[in-house]
Amino acid sequence: MSSATSPADARAAPPPDAPAEVVAHAVPAARRVAPPTDPVLATGRRGQPVAWWGLAWLIATEAMLFGGLLSAWFFVRANTPEWPQGGIEPPELPRIGVFTVVLLASSLPLFWGEAAIRRGQVGRLRLALAISFLLGAAFLFHQGLEYTELAFGARDNAYASLFWTITALHGLHVAVGLVMSLVVQVKAATRRIDADHHMTVKIFSLYWHFVDVVWIAVFSSLYLSTHLR
Repeated sequence: MSSATSPADARAAPPPDAPAEVVAHAVPAARRVAPPTDPVLATGRRGQPVAWWGLAWLIATEAMLFGGLLSAWFFVRANTPEWPQGGIEPPELPRIGVFTVVLLASSLPLFWGEAAIRRGQVGRLRLALAISFLLGAAFLFHQGLEYTELAFGARDNAYASLFWTITALHGLHVAVGLVMSLVVQVKAATRRIDADHHMTVKIFSLYWHFVDVVWIAVFSSLYLSTHLR
């Protein structure tokens, strides 16, 4: 049986006891494969990086958590003749309505900022992040103020417990988002984000949009629907 090694390969083959450097240089150039430099390709993956998928799974988990709490809210309400329970007044809508708009508006600068950084405009990204942060912080400040004005505690009844739990959990997510925003702002200020390296911005924006979408469900369930008899 004839050997599959070509004469050129036979001439290039080093002796068995040759040093590793000689072996590396003896391999024909056509057979050399450069190691991937892209972190996504380096892991043998295509599409989104691991960090993006990690956040996607986290969002799915948190969505189920909020879904369970809101389901409990409507279950208790369906089995309670009086809602809110214990003579508690329904929450007032005007002020929380304004701050709902404030929170939802905080997502708009992020869309602008993502588009800007894809063009390498770091300054506009920093401005977008700052605006979004201030709007989110204003919402969180209002939530703290609202807690000081509530006439019921978390242990008063099922309505009160669910109201405090759901709104506090969402407020915690807003606080986490604000910390994430600060991290991204520091990275942008130190020039560690540019047109080719901005996955941090994409991941943070995804999380913040999730927080906003959850608030739509919370506001509709705990505030708007409570006024429906």
